[in-house]
Amino acid sequence: MKKAYLDNASTTALRPEVIHEITNILAENYGNPSSTHSFGRSAKVLVETSRKTIASLINAEAREILFTSCGTEANNWILRSVVNDKGITRIISSRIEHHSVLTTVEELARENKVKVDYVNLLKDGSVDITHLVQLLSDNIPTLVSLIHVNNETGTVLDIEKTGRICKQYNALFHTDTVQSMGKTKFDMQNLPVDFLVASAHKFHGPKGVGFAFIRKNTALKPMIYGGEQERGLRAGTEALHQIGGMAKALELSYTNLESDKEHITSLKEYLLNELEIYFPGFKINGGTDGLFYNLANIMLPLSTEKTSMILFHLDMKGIAVSRGSACQSGSIKPSHVLKEILSDEDIKKPSLRISLSHLNTKEDIDMLIEALKTV
Repeated sequence: MKKAYLDNASTTALRPEVIHEITNILAENYGNPSSTHSFGRSAKVLVETSRKTIASLINAEAREILFTSCGTEANNWILRSVVNDKGITRIISSRIEHHSVLTTVEELARENKVKVDYVNLLKDGSVDITHLVQLLSDNIPTLVSLIHVNNETGTVLDIEKTGRICKQYNALFHTDTVQSMGKTKFDMQNLPVDFLVASAHKFHGPKGVGFAFIRKNTALKPMIYGGEQERGLRAGTEALHQIGGMAKALELSYTNLESDKEHITSLKEYLLNELEIYFPGFKINGGTDGLFYNLANIMLPLSTEKTSMILFHLDMKGIAVSRGSACQSGSIKPSHVLKEILSDEDIKKPSLRISLSHLNTKEDIDMLIEALKTV
């Protein structure tokens, strides 16, 4: 049966070149980077070369890139370390963050380690910048933690503007770029961001590896203790094949950025046009302006009775989409993001998150439309 994978916000397929890079490292470069013999030195070179590659792609310094197992680990580490070690007494965040931020912030508040203020959201789910400024005007030692591209709706935060506001009020700024890294350019030398998080499997790299950007001279303490790996900030023998695969994936993502973006944008336009033809009255959750180019969260003009079975129906047809974050796909609760921006009536209606990559085709969209007709 032909299948259509339209859930690239959950994870992405490995590029063939990345598979080759990973298997080559597994076969040829198996030394421990902490060893002083030639095998260890070769492994260490691979780790540091990968670090330099990633740093150059986002215009950062190599010492500002630290390898982690994923974005969730990096978010937890940064949030906890900043609160515990930097004298931060308040976090400003939003109620539509990824759960790795949302629940960590809630836990820090439960532990009485920090006060939490949630910035207001506009109707489309974007941050109310005016309210953010009002909150920051209190001049409390603050970390602002806001997602760059929302993983469920594709709403985009202007991180350059937000960072400038944070600097104006002497607040630290952390942003989760898991959904946008490799899909848009970053210039960390000129972006007023203190902490940034990314995960390889969202840009056609391997699962189980990510990285954090930690602005130089912003000292954090480790969350995992042991050896001296990652300048003593993350103990544990480095996974060479994952780190090398991540660097290769990010390099290829930026090499092909413009052509991939053009292809994906045209597919999204085709999708929305087809929905307009066959499902007039559909809505885009998060509005229509300024959403990220590879993602659309669609509310379908179908009865609420069909909400619970629509994903199962599509899966039986070989089509992979989601209702929201893959990290919460097993939950029967409504999306916490959609709950913040939809009415009580609309939240009951069937909504689908459709997310595209360079591997998708118009045939995939046609399969989706035909399957939806039979729901």
